[in-house]
Formats: sequence, structure tokens, C-alpha cells
Amino acid sequence: MNLRFVLFFFAPFISNYLGAEVDLPTSEELSKLEKKYSEIDRTCTKRILKNSVDISSFSSRGDARLFLGDFKGARLDYEKMIELNPNLELSHWRLGITYFYLSEFKMASRQFEIYHQFDEVDRENGIWRFMSQFQLSGLKKARKDLLRYSQDDRPPYPWLYSMFAGEISPEDVFDRIKQQHFPPQYEVRVLFHANLYVGIYLELTEEDPQRAMNYLAHATANQYGRSTGTYMWQVARLHHARLVRSVQKLQN
Repeated sequence: MNLRFVLFFFAPFISNYLGAEVDLPTSEELSKLEKKYSEIDRTCTKRILKNSVDISSFSSRGDARLFLGDFKGARLDYEKMIELNPNLELSHWRLGITYFYLSEFKMASRQFEIYHQFDEVDRENGIWRFMSQFQLSGLKKARKDLLRYSQDDRPPYPWLYSMFAGEISPEDVFDRIKQQHFPPQYEVRVLFHANLYVGIYLELTEEDPQRAMNYLAHATANQYGRSTGTYMWQVARLHHARLVRSVQKLQN
């Protein structure tokens, strides 16, 4: 899957599945993203040809390729980073994400598991391990093997983690966000993460993909994500497009 797919498939299907209109990125915005990351890919490739041990260029090119939907290319660049510096393996959660989207769920699960040795606070990593375990062994096993956390984490991840554990509902997550009365700008950021992972949770645990697409569309439309171009916003955008494509295939 690449950005060209996103350009053609965002607009036709959103109106069919969302009850409320969502301001998704336009074709022009997506074209600019494709141009930007294609140029980064080319620039980094030139640097690597001059210096085959340039870890920074492999890192940047891997990111650009992932943002273009080239998960295989991103994986190769991320693995090359570890080949050049094995000390990077524990902290390389980005590699785990490429494994997940390439359906290498056992390798993804391991990558997120070893990251827990690097960061024992980040529940977002624990969610990705759950996602990988779910694909390998189903809901019961994924919940049983959830990574354990003792320290607090940034919002909304403690609530999201409780949701993945089956302790609270998706609606409870948003209720708890509302109860915090966060400053508006910060709340937009918190809602991005909530919409992304509630959408993924519903995609995994419910047979009806429409609710999942609703939340993922809101994550993709989120102004915090769009203005910063953060790594996880790129993931949200691509994940949403992938789900739209999956639904389209089922309908044909």
C-alpha cells in the first residue's frame, strides 16, 4: 500500500461509513506528503551510496518509506540500523511496527516485548504488543499476556490500556478524558491517541468495521496530528486507509 492508494480511496468511502462529516486530508495535502517523503527517500539514498554506514540516513529513509506505505523498505532500513549498531535493537519500536504491518506478528510481538526492557512506562508499546499477540493467539491470550506497568503514563494511555485489558469500555475512555478538563490544545492531542487506539481496538474485537473506521477517521483528521506530521499520525492515516481497502474488498 502506498500514498497513491490513499489518494484514490479516502474520499469515496468515508461518506458511506461515517455518520458525521470528518475533515480528512485532501488529495492536495496527500500529494504534498508523497512528494516530501519521496524526496527524503532519494536524498537519503544518495547519502547512503556515499557512506554505507550512515545510520542516520537509514533511519530517516526508513521513516520516509513507512510514511509512503513501503513497510518492506522501512523494515530493511530499520534492520540495517541494528546490523550497524546492535545496541539499537532494544529501543527500536519502529521496527516492530513494520513487522506488524507485514503480518510478521511473532517478530512484532518480540520487538515490543524487548522494548519493555528499555522503557517500562510506555503503555503505547504494550498496546502494540497486545495487537501482535491478538493476531497470533486471539483476545484471551493477548489479555492474559499484557505487559505489566507499575508507573504512571501520559494520558490517555492508562485508560486505553485498561480498555485493552477489558476493564473499561471505549466510551469510558472518552468520558475520562472529558472529566479531566484538559486545556483545549492539549485535549486535541490526547483525543488523537484515543481515537487511534479505540479504532484499532474495535477493529480487532468487533466484527463490524464501521465503528473502527469512524474513530480512525477522526484520528486521521485530528489537527494535532496533521499539523505536526507525527510518526503515529502517519501510522493512523495508513491504518485507516488499509481498513477502508479491506472493507472495499469484502463488498466486491
